Amino acid sequence: MERLPQPVRDSFTEEQLSALKLALAARSWGRHAIDWRGTLRLWRYRYYIVFLVGRNRRTLSRGELQIGLWLQAIFIFIFLSLCTLIGLLALYIAKSAIGIDLFPGFSLGIWGWINS
Repeated sequence: MERLPQPVRDSFTEEQLSALKLALAARSWGRHAIDWRGTLRLWRYRYYIVFLVGRNRRTLSRGELQIGLWLQAIFIFIFLSLCTLIGLLALYIAKSAIGIDLFPGFSLGIWGWINS
């Protein structure tokens, strides 16, 4: 209110002021789990930096939902691929430790690298 010119400030009624305060106080986007704000001075200019982390309470558009689903699918695919590769590596190491030779004369060299 201090930034408004005096004639504009004086033109508000009490009802308008209370409605304005209620509308500004009811914002739900003001609470974040991490809310870091700072300024950075480079040469003669100052830049502000804001880092916010929190739960998204907005309603997402169709495009944002599609991107979110694609990213989730990619993450699950990468996670399952890594788990599969680690499982196969563990089976290969266990097979080599027991001494089972599936293909005579062929080795990936992993057991020799671990055993040395």
